[in-house]
Amino acid sequence: MIERTLFGPDHEAFRESYRRFLSKEVAPYHAAWEEQGYVDRDVWKKAGANAFLCASLPPEYGGSGADKLHAVVQMEELARGGFTGIGFNLHSEIVAPYILRYGTEAQKKRLLPKLASGELVGAIAMSEPDAGSDLQGIKSTAIKQADGSYLLNGSKTYITNGWHADVVIVVAMTTPGAGAKGTSLLLIERGMKGLQYGQRLRTLGLKAQDTGELFFDNVPVPAGNLLGGEAFENKGFGCLMEQLPWERTQIAVTAVAAAQAAIDETLQYVKDRKVFGRTVADFQNTRYKLAELQTEVQIARVFVDKCLELVLQNKLDTATASMAKYWTTDLQCKVMDECLQLHGGYGYMWDCPVTRAYADARVQRIYGGTNEIMKEVISRAIGLRG
Repeated sequence: MIERTLFGPDHEAFRESYRRFLSKEVAPYHAAWEEQGYVDRDVWKKAGANAFLCASLPPEYGGSGADKLHAVVQMEELARGGFTGIGFNLHSEIVAPYILRYGTEAQKKRLLPKLASGELVGAIAMSEPDAGSDLQGIKSTAIKQADGSYLLNGSKTYITNGWHADVVIVVAMTTPGAGAKGTSLLLIERGMKGLQYGQRLRTLGLKAQDTGELFFDNVPVPAGNLLGGEAFENKGFGCLMEQLPWERTQIAVTAVAAAQAAIDETLQYVKDRKVFGRTVADFQNTRYKLAELQTEVQIARVFVDKCLELVLQNKLDTATASMAKYWTTDLQCKVMDECLQLHGGYGYMWDCPVTRAYADARVQRIYGGTNEIMKEVISRAIGLRG
């Protein structure tokens, strides 16, 4: 296999430390969390106490000043263990960076240290019942009042960390009817009048992930909770577009790591499982199928590692990130299906790790922009428009 040169000794030491944390604080409880539909809140504070949240934040805001590869290590380890209920990645590498990149100094000082410690859990609310990948189609409104505050109305759904969330970046129209030019980002906090948390949504996979919905009924939002302040009013869409390449790369990272984990688990199973007096691995179909899958995952890993190099150089473009997101998640679902087939009847049992990975994988082709949208982005980048 091609040696990975992306990580240095400090990254690998961090990996071992994080792996020990997951082994102690997550692995023994994850199955129970899947049954209850959410992870225990205490695991957030334990992660914060061990500096495993928002590590890439500067020290003055509670982080460690680590590079993004430390976050990649965490994404890979969560995917390797199948710990899909843990919403640390979105909290640390989407929510916190939005506040760091666009927030006012007051917003950063007030919120980031609490996100890093686990005192607050972060989420971002883009999707609505009638608006998913089409962010210009959102209907939630935040109308500016005479005193400079906003009155927020609408609803959001499919929110990762949505039930635990204490601070949510909400995408809303501050100038209704203006499309992308009328979109802003607001910091909505638990306890605000008119904010209602909906039920935890029952999903195909990600059983321990507290995916939720939020409702806004005349929620008064202080002017100080407009992300970035007055200068960023009606400029939220540009912020979203600027951050999407990194978000989509994160999805690709987890796709490749999860696919590799499924192959590794399946390799062990086919070596141990016997049928007709032979191990499943003795059959040519098994050997060739796993050879094909491993080749494709190796190709994906090399591509994603190159994308990560570009991320570190601030050179990753939207089209390339879209390529990585769509191709690796399509591959992830293919790998899970083939690995499940090699498990036979056991592959249909929820106790089988690959079964859960199969269910968890399906959403990867949907969130972060559906794979059909990814192809539209790519087609436009090469000069094709419908």
